Amino acid sequence: MSIAQSDPVTSYKDLGPADILNYKISLRKAERAYRQAHKRDDADDKKVISGMISDLGYTIEWLSTGRQPGNKRGIERRAGYEREILLDPLKMQAFASRSTAGSPSNLTDDQRDKIEEALRYLSPRQRECYMLAHGECFSHGQIANLLGITSSSVQGYIEEAQRRVSEELKRNLFLWF
Repeated sequence: MSIAQSDPVTSYKDLGPADILNYKISLRKAERAYRQAHKRDDADDKKVISGMISDLGYTIEWLSTGRQPGNKRGIERRAGYEREILLDPLKMQAFASRSTAGSPSNLTDDQRDKIEEALRYLSPRQRECYMLAHGECFSHGQIANLLGITSSSVQGYIEEAQRRVSEELKRNLFLWF
């Protein structure tokens, strides 16, 4: 018997495509491994395997419901102001990355100037949060970790930035996209 066959750490089995069925199979195997670690009273293995079980359950719930687990309401049930996108996401991402490759989301100099003008009325922190959220597609939690502030502060900065950009788009005829 080779080491790869007897050592569970170095052996693996390809379960095929990442679909709900294969995640459920993996979950059952992880639960079986957890029970075995519990019988051996191996605290380190139990900790690692319980994390795997948690991640598998999270993924299965996401795949089966089509929504991020833990969200109280899906995006289709949110208020209009929560669904509102003030600038085209592709344009905002192209603005943030300053890409010049052959992507259809590349901006002309005029479009780039319009976005720059709309963002000019934001404070540095609001602009930073808004750019990270809408240009770089970071979550509020990731932005909070990057900037060393709370997630609720990030949300406040972004909401205020959206309000100011929206006001500026209504007021300034030169900013209409």
